[in-house]
Amino acid sequence: MSILQKIADIENEMNRTQKNKATNAHLGILKAKLAKLKSELIEGQKKGGGPKQEGFEVQKTGDARIGFIGFPSVGKSTLLNKLTNTFSEVAAYEFTTLTCVPGVVKYKGAKLQMLDLPGIIEGAKDGKGRGRQIIAVARTCSCLLIILDVAKPLTHKLIIERELDGFGIRLNQKPANITIKKKEKGGLSISSTVKLKLITDEEILSVMKEYRVINADICFYEDCTVDQLVDVIDGTCVYIPCVYVMNKIDQISVEELDIVNRIPHNCPISAHHNWNLDGLLEVIWDHLHLTRCYTKPRGQIPDYNEPVIMKTDVQPTIEMFCDKLHRQMMKEFKYAWVWGSSVKHNPQKVGKEHKLDDEDIIQIVKKI
Repeated sequence: MSILQKIADIENEMNRTQKNKATNAHLGILKAKLAKLKSELIEGQKKGGGPKQEGFEVQKTGDARIGFIGFPSVGKSTLLNKLTNTFSEVAAYEFTTLTCVPGVVKYKGAKLQMLDLPGIIEGAKDGKGRGRQIIAVARTCSCLLIILDVAKPLTHKLIIERELDGFGIRLNQKPANITIKKKEKGGLSISSTVKLKLITDEEILSVMKEYRVINADICFYEDCTVDQLVDVIDGTCVYIPCVYVMNKIDQISVEELDIVNRIPHNCPISAHHNWNLDGLLEVIWDHLHLTRCYTKPRGQIPDYNEPVIMKTDVQPTIEMFCDKLHRQMMKEFKYAWVWGSSVKHNPQKVGKEHKLDDEDIIQIVKKI
């Protein structure tokens, strides 16, 4: 029996099982088995037993990578052409784009690589319409733009979310704050700093048993679901910020636009008429969480043309700034002068552990 068939059987059994206290542990085991099978599918896709196909081997360049995901003929290629001045074929029929077409946008000093991916269809996670290739590229992106036709946004949104979720992509989420420390003996110890309402001890034990974790200390720092616990144990999920781009707003009324605008993380545009493209770039920038810092050579003005771009999953430090410039710089580092909002007075002498804010100006002083 193939992995896809096993996944389908487990999903059917989960749909048939009633959700109540008596079946919670059984459902937890099924979810764990499902996650393990999906991980096997993802790992098999990475190893790539089949022949390579043209168009999906795009080298990662720039400071961030942004993928365009959407159904056929929703305006992905038109949007890429308008943002990057790159040619991606546009026509009045579906599946015009058959390969991954890259382009680059320079915004606020950062180089953003845009990828126009072929149209996705329902069943993509199972391999339909080159779906696995498209989603595999989406896993490598810093941010995803889900392009939706504003005439039927919710229908397409739910289908695409389901396809991406099935391949281990979690949109606009963060990993659950759970720590699991394995030990040699002593069994399973469960503790939490908050009251757990979404998961029971029985579900936790059943999931851990399915993953053959017998001895471990598990601590919950937030209330989590079984799915979040499975994601933490499995470790193959990627957490990617996402913007829902409502295209073709020129075809609806202002009242309809107000209703569509209630969807979280959305940005209404019209790629054909160039409406709100600047607003889209600003929304993308906000979701990328990048920090710009400028270098200042001694006795010269700061270099505002080429900022040093750093990701702000954690607040960047002087040490991270130096490593971004050159790997060997920290060996010669003595101290740094910083101008900006991260210091109390300008300039301020700081060490390597000082945390930086966006648009700080930094002058590195080396050892003599």
